[in-house]
Amino acid sequence: MPDHAFFGVIPYLPSPTDAAGEIDVAALTRLTHRLIEQGVHGLAPLGSTGEFAYLDFRRKAQVVETVVAAAAGRVPVIAGVAATTTADAVAQARAWHKLGADGILAVLEAYFPISDDGVAGYFSAIADATDLPVTLYTNPNFQRSDLSLPVIERLSHHPRICYLKDASTNTGRLLSIMNRTEGRIGIFAASAHITAAVMLIGGLGWMAGPSCIAPAESVRLYQLCRDGRWDEAMTLQRRLWALNEAFARFNLAAAIKAGLRLQGLDCGDPLPPQRALTEAELAELGQAMGRLGLL
Repeated sequence: MPDHAFFGVIPYLPSPTDAAGEIDVAALTRLTHRLIEQGVHGLAPLGSTGEFAYLDFRRKAQVVETVVAAAAGRVPVIAGVAATTTADAVAQARAWHKLGADGILAVLEAYFPISDDGVAGYFSAIADATDLPVTLYTNPNFQRSDLSLPVIERLSHHPRICYLKDASTNTGRLLSIMNRTEGRIGIFAASAHITAAVMLIGGLGWMAGPSCIAPAESVRLYQLCRDGRWDEAMTLQRRLWALNEAFARFNLAAAIKAGLRLQGLDCGDPLPPQRALTEAELAELGQAMGRLGLL
């Protein structure tokens, strides 16, 4: 087994909602059970797929509470913390800790540009707020203030900043991070990366929304990589990459909810002002899933 507490396939969970925008606890509970039964190694509520930017504190807390209860200690729950203020982020981290989360996924939201010192201070404050291990989240495609390599290196010395999940498409950046941090933090890929390649260079696994749709296949890919069966891993990776390509064309949260609905688990529509997939987009997604035997 890996030395790290967190490893493997950790799906970014959607936040199922009803027509009034309230959390659908029953649907989220069913999804949690389904993913654990398929062999995933952890669960990450309130990531990008979880529409954290569209949920208030009460609904976020309900998501974390539901996933922790449904997981019942079978796999770790790494709950997302995201805010524009350090005080709000610290409050979230402490609340998720009290609700039983096993780790924190730390995201920086920003309106005005933030200096490197400000970025480092934000993540350090989250890590200081509890005794939970923290995963840094970096996504230069969506974040106004991203984590630079010097800031990541600086934060890697914090005793509770243990992991980093990178959602760029730059696998070379991951290798640079690994070289700069010298093993102090474990690296997770996102669906934007070729995950087998990230495993080859020393990644621990991946945190990604599409794993909600293909959990068993994702776990199989992880195990092939862990076993060093790279030819078989790349054969499976090539098949699964078609799913990544399909999701990349749509709003990710909307696409995950649509894909789960096609599989018989209705998680509601994406929260406004996002839109649901059109009929044509849904058909395209269904075709991609059907070719992979996911329907």
